Amino acid sequence: MRVHYDRNELRREKLLTDPFGQFAAWMQEACECNLAEPNAMTLATVGEDSRPTQRMVLLKSFDEHGFVFYTNLESRKARQISGNASVSLLFPWLPLHRQVTINGVAERVSASEALAYFVTRPFGSQIGAWASPQSQVVTARAMLEMKWEEAKRKFQEGRVPMPSFWGGFRVVPRDIEFWQGRGHRLHDRFLYTRLENGTWKIERLAP
Repeated sequence: MRVHYDRNELRREKLLTDPFGQFAAWMQEACECNLAEPNAMTLATVGEDSRPTQRMVLLKSFDEHGFVFYTNLESRKARQISGNASVSLLFPWLPLHRQVTINGVAERVSASEALAYFVTRPFGSQIGAWASPQSQVVTARAMLEMKWEEAKRKFQEGRVPMPSFWGGFRVVPRDIEFWQGRGHRLHDRFLYTRLENGTWKIERLAP
């Protein structure tokens, strides 16, 4: 099952000094290669019991302030973030033999920012936000479908309001690592670490 990584290389002199610009360039390449959901990322959080939990979420926006995703604010991930805001993101762009790891702190986005995104969601997804008690135990799928139909009937005459228990988080990075697979397991790894003055230190890591 071993794959030989020989698609590309990552050189220090070709890296952008700004990790957000470097991420944008790699994200664009991932989109142009028609990867399945290139904005899908693994989100790792830690609960009160110190046990880590992971799940896939979708990146909805990013800029020099951080990386944004949205969720039910009563979900397990949101509860864990409220107790420990340190999180990790991973973008697994396997067909390109690349991955990006982002470690940082998750902060709630403003209600206005969450609303601006919520109104762009498909009707079915807006209804789903109302219907699903995310992370809670349900006895049967039929209960979810019934709640979805109830919410659909309730809001079918007008615009779907954003639930009070729905919102977003922005992951403000402390460090960002870009990993490019190379032959003989001598992969290229570069770590951007944010310094106190707001600039970024770039270091090559051994694979």
